[in-house]
Amino acid sequence: MSENYILSDVDGGVLTLTINRPNQLNALNSEVIASLSKHIEEAQTNDKVKVIIMTGSGEKAFVAGADIKEFADFSSQQGKDLAALGQATLFDRVERSSKPVIAAVNGFALGGGLELAMAAHIRVASTNAKLGLPEVGLGVIPGYGGTQRLAQLVGKGKAMEMVLTAGMIGADEAATLGLVNYSVDQADLMETCQGIAKKVMRNAPTALSSAIKSVVAGYTASVDGYSVEIEEFGLCFGTEDFKEGTTAFLEKRKAQFPGK
Repeated sequence: MSENYILSDVDGGVLTLTINRPNQLNALNSEVIASLSKHIEEAQTNDKVKVIIMTGSGEKAFVAGADIKEFADFSSQQGKDLAALGQATLFDRVERSSKPVIAAVNGFALGGGLELAMAAHIRVASTNAKLGLPEVGLGVIPGYGGTQRLAQLVGKGKAMEMVLTAGMIGADEAATLGLVNYSVDQADLMETCQGIAKKVMRNAPTALSSAIKSVVAGYTASVDGYSVEIEEFGLCFGTEDFKEGTTAFLEKRKAQFPGK
């Protein structure tokens, strides 16, 4: 049953995962989290997948938050377990994906929805999008990495304001703040994301994976991002992608990486 919550389509190297609960504005529940995580995990070893795009069904919402009725009666320990499991199962998994992940934010991205978008590597929002972390209005705080990733993206002061006021911002302001990479008309959203995906796919898959790992390391507690960069830089030299990339450069031709 949970599989119906995620629509999956692979076309031209791009895996599009659509969260499909339009009547609930694509709210996250345990089944959605588990199913989306499964698709992300399977994509890691699928040679047909080069880039992943996540979006929500319909035009109203990317993900309008978590399914509150699922945890309204939880105890403190259950709440802690919920956050830990969700982060490990999905949100951290998206961020650590070796395949680049683009969030196509079509409408509301609130609470867990914004947290999911922030876990992606690139974000594009439609001009009708509204983004925010409204959890304090419910007597709780963001629990899926929101307090950390929002501050990383927009700075401590703005993150504090957004979290403490529980307010929403529009796509244009989000783009100005760096919360999303682009704000585009909704009709152009998926085409823009596909265009970014095509640019990404021109490059070496192994180098893309190393780049993601290195950037993420710089925002990971107790990890030296510079050391990870050095290690990944060295590993690149032992790949077929490096041989092809440098050979193509010297031969003044376009590189033909595997799967292109």
